[in-house]
Formats: sequence, structure tokens, C-alpha cells
Amino acid sequence: MYLFRKIIIILSILLVVLSICTIYYSSIKTSNMIYGVTFNWEFAQFLGLDNRKVFLTIVDDWKFKHVRIPAQWVTVEPTPGNYHWAELDWIMNEAEKRNVKIILAIGQKTPRWPECHTPDWAQKLTGEEYVTALNNYVSQVVKHFEKKSALEIWQVENEPFLSFGGCRTFTDEMLKNEINLVKKIDANHPTLVSDSGELSTWFRTARAADLFGTTMYRVVWNKYFGYWNYDWLPPFHYRLKMWLNGSNINRAFILELQAEPWLEHNNFLTADMAEQNKTMSLDRLKKNLDYAERVGMPRAYLWGAEWWYWLREKRETEIPDFIKNMKKN
Repeated sequence: MYLFRKIIIILSILLVVLSICTIYYSSIKTSNMIYGVTFNWEFAQFLGLDNRKVFLTIVDDWKFKHVRIPAQWVTVEPTPGNYHWAELDWIMNEAEKRNVKIILAIGQKTPRWPECHTPDWAQKLTGEEYVTALNNYVSQVVKHFEKKSALEIWQVENEPFLSFGGCRTFTDEMLKNEINLVKKIDANHPTLVSDSGELSTWFRTARAADLFGTTMYRVVWNKYFGYWNYDWLPPFHYRLKMWLNGSNINRAFILELQAEPWLEHNNFLTADMAEQNKTMSLDRLKKNLDYAERVGMPRAYLWGAEWWYWLREKRETEIPDFIKNMKKN
């Protein structure tokens, strides 16, 4: 009975401390947060957009100085040993002209559905053959871009252990070896690994690389529950997970801050605006920005640049105009 009471007292104290921390940190906003953006040129093309015009709008009109770009395996190496650099070279060169800093995402899993952009020829490989091919593609990307002045950070894998998308099983050893491979080729740029902000403990990722990145989605669609809202999750949740993993909040970025709709079929081209507004509107965007500034991380990359441009083309200018005028750093 005494032990039970002691446990209850300890748990009550911990709950009070947690509540105080949640209230305290939720009241503090990061005053000098840097805002960047993720850009996927293939997704821009999918939406029927001129991907180069979209990128130039991001850096010239909307004035973003920090951009995350995926170097997707299927695009870089569509056939074995045949590398296509044209679009990525163009982006890096334009970024250099404007002093824009790039996070370049590489690996089996990179941003945007279906998450793992593996070429057909590589999907047919087995075991060690697949790992060798994956590491070879990673090596070629690092060697090609390591001298670019626009390059700031290597993102090595995107939520590698999250079972989301059509991906092969990825192990801790594979991640460690991939990070070490990047570091061996290029010791001058830090590495970063990302994980889900809502669906992971970060135990396998928080300290795997030099930096850590989390996703932050506030309203999503789920096949079991329909639309699901994360507003009940306090900002302190992310700070607490960094602490539990023995890591510093200042070495973590919000790598995907929701700034576009999360749709059942993931296609803006078939969903009307009323449906899109259920998960993203100007009011929701402002709430997400306010929430992000209370988490305490120094940088946040918005997710939705292609959609903003698509909206602007449709004369839906409320969100694009807000993005243009918001403070980036």
C-alpha cells in the first residue's frame, strides 16, 4: 500500500511539473525564427506548372533564403549509371546567384508521395545489390554537389523508419552507414535526419546525424477517422521528446510545417476549394505559424510552395499574398 501511494505521489508530481512546463513554454514564442520552404520540381510539373517559374517565384517574389530540395533517386539515376543533373544543377546555380541556402535531401526516402522514389530497375534488385546501388546513387549526388556554395546541409533520408509510402524495410545500420558515407565524401557540410513529429518517439533518429528535423502536421486525413486534428497536442511535446532523447532543441528544425491541405486522395486537381479548406486555409496557416513559434526550434520549413503557386494561377491570392508578405527571418 505504501509503495502504491509513493508511486501515485511521484506520478502526480511529474504531472504537475509537466503541466507547468507545458504552460510556460507554450507562452514563449521564438522571436527570430527563420522560415524556409520545401520545393519539389517534379510535383510542380504534376500540377501542370512551369517548375522553373515556381522556383524563381519562391526566391525572387516570396524572398525565401532557405529552401529544401529532394534529389530523388528515380530522377537522378533513371537507368543504371545514367545520371540526370539538369534541373538540380539549374536550381543550385540560381540559388547561388541569390545567396539562397539549400538542404539537399538524398536517400531511399525523400519528400513527397510515394515517399520512396526508387527507379524501376533498382526495385528489381535484391539484398546487397539494392544497398550497393542505393549507396552508389548517394555517393554520386554528394560528389556532384559538395562544392556548390548554395549547399548548406545534407538531409540523409526522410522519416526513414516511418511505415508510410511504398518503401523497402530500412534498418538502423543502413542509416548509420549512409550517414557515414556522406560524411566520408563531404566532411564540410552537416547531415540531418528527419522523423514524424506526431507518430514517432524519435529514439532512432534524434541523435543519428548532426541535425534533426521533425514534421509538423496539424490537420490530416486518416482512413480510419477521416479528418484528424492535432490541436490538442501542446508545443512542449516536441521539446520534451528532444529532452527525452538527450538532444538539444537548438539543433532541431521543423522540416515540414503544414501549409497546404492534406487530402484523402492527395490531389489538388480533383478536390474543390471547400474540401481543401477543411485542412488548410489562411486562418489555419496563421495558427500553424503561431504554434511553430512556440515549439522553440530555430528554423521551420513550410510545406506547400507548389500549392501556393497553383492557387495564384487560379486567382486564389489570399494565401500566396500572405506568404509573400510574411517575415522569413
